[in-house]
Amino acid sequence: MPIQSLLPAWLRHYRRDWLSGDLTAGLIVTVMLIPQSLAYAMLAGLPPALGLYASLLPLFAYALLGSSMTLAVGPVAVVSLMTASSITPMATQGSPEYVAMAILLALLSGLMLMVAGVLRLGFLAWFLSHPVISGFISGSAVLIAIGQVKYLLGITLSSTGVLSTIGALVRHLPETNAVTAAIGSITLLFLLLARTRLAGLLRHTGCSPKAADLATKLAPMLAVIVSTIAVALLHLDERARVSIVGHVPAGLPTLSLPLPDWDALRALWLPALLISLVGFVESVSVAQSLAIKRGQRILPDRELLGIGASNIASALSGGFPVTGGFARSVVNFAAGANTPAASMISAVLMGIVVMGLTSWFHYLPHAVLSATIIVAVLGLVDTQTLREAWQYDKADAIALLLTFCGVIVLGVEEGIVTGVVVSLAVLVWRSSHPHMAIVGRVPGTEHFRNVERHQVETLPDVIALRIDESIYFANAQLLEEKIGSLLRQQPRTRHVLLVLSAVNQLDTTGLGMLTELEKSLRSQEITLHFAEIKGPVLDRLNGTPLGERMKERIYLSTHQGFEACAMQSKTSHR
Repeated sequence: MPIQSLLPAWLRHYRRDWLSGDLTAGLIVTVMLIPQSLAYAMLAGLPPALGLYASLLPLFAYALLGSSMTLAVGPVAVVSLMTASSITPMATQGSPEYVAMAILLALLSGLMLMVAGVLRLGFLAWFLSHPVISGFISGSAVLIAIGQVKYLLGITLSSTGVLSTIGALVRHLPETNAVTAAIGSITLLFLLLARTRLAGLLRHTGCSPKAADLATKLAPMLAVIVSTIAVALLHLDERARVSIVGHVPAGLPTLSLPLPDWDALRALWLPALLISLVGFVESVSVAQSLAIKRGQRILPDRELLGIGASNIASALSGGFPVTGGFARSVVNFAAGANTPAASMISAVLMGIVVMGLTSWFHYLPHAVLSATIIVAVLGLVDTQTLREAWQYDKADAIALLLTFCGVIVLGVEEGIVTGVVVSLAVLVWRSSHPHMAIVGRVPGTEHFRNVERHQVETLPDVIALRIDESIYFANAQLLEEKIGSLLRQQPRTRHVLLVLSAVNQLDTTGLGMLTELEKSLRSQEITLHFAEIKGPVLDRLNGTPLGERMKERIYLSTHQGFEACAMQSKTSHR
């Protein structure tokens, strides 16, 4: 097999005119990725170096196996928070045991995603509804922001949970480090103004919209440079006890994989599964939105392989779980990235930083990283989806709110489980309360419509009932009760015509209900009829006793069934 066939299509057909865009995007994303890598490692409770390590090999792995041309993989806020919440109860943050478990978490997540990709389970990307994902991410963003306030103020806390953290902050507020709080507050204000005002100001001075937007995204790096220089020159770490990053080891990471023991696997498999699910959904959503803008498409199964390989690569290089990041991907897209070569260039540049420039971050204040995280996650709080859902579908809005509250009150893992349960509960509730409509014929046509919405023709001894849902265990009893209620309202009924055009599935419980219904109606001298049964449902029905009895009363169209009922009614009245 030629080696070229093993390369991704974009690399086999790479064009020279793509290089300038990829180089520009790779450089800009690297400048953005440096402070984010350090900040998200801190958020995950890990040494800063691990954030840099997680921004090296994963970028190469995704470039070779992923399907998006512009997705930027690396540490992200929500996954970093999930990493911390998963491991903190079992080990002390920053300890060797904690680091080993974070690496194992990345390995397990990567293996799960790779297996799912091989099994073509990409459809799981749509397993969580958008409102639930919105509620989860918004709740996580609030958790992250509150958890970072202690670094912003220079307060040492060990509390976990929103309420306990807020209470502890209030009690320890007198211990605030004034210099640290000043650095953090100034940085926070600068980043907020940069996000909301800088682009407009630059455009007003004649800067192009594209350059203005990119400058806004690079504001965190400017904050890192200025604050680091200020702390170093003024020796604020010694004079004012400003907490700094400290020593960041130089040199590329040693490649190795952890050897998990049974206890660690038992403790981490569920967090790894949840991180895989959330990371994959977030990554696919970002990749899909960017691909649409260029008329491209992504392949969910390939995304599983790409994100899975990225996590395995992160574990191999001593990193923690990663996925596609929204902010970095948008910057990568806007900076002109044409292919994943931009990510490879970023990885090479990050490698140069890791090998020789880590000493530059020694005096970087934790408060600046904290401000960077807070500003980044505030943009994740999604109120628009809640407003739209509340106006359009209150069930989705309630699912969003319950997921949000679950994350805030119960924690990250419990919150996402709450979201999954709520999503399934809403799905089951909707399908167990199907819309059913009595239909009649539109005069002069063969079309049938809801009698409550249209002027239609009906027959006094015929009930034509359209069922707009599959018939299964959760709604079979409700359907039977509905028909019983209609018969009590129309005692002259002699024919019940069920229009099954929307029925995609008839399970054993549904079949049993229809069988008993047919017998019960026959005992009352009422005839049951079916119309517009879909092929797969009819195929299964034909091999049953009910199917045998109904053979002459199954009609291709509602019109044919209606005419047959009318004809039989006339015959019986003679």
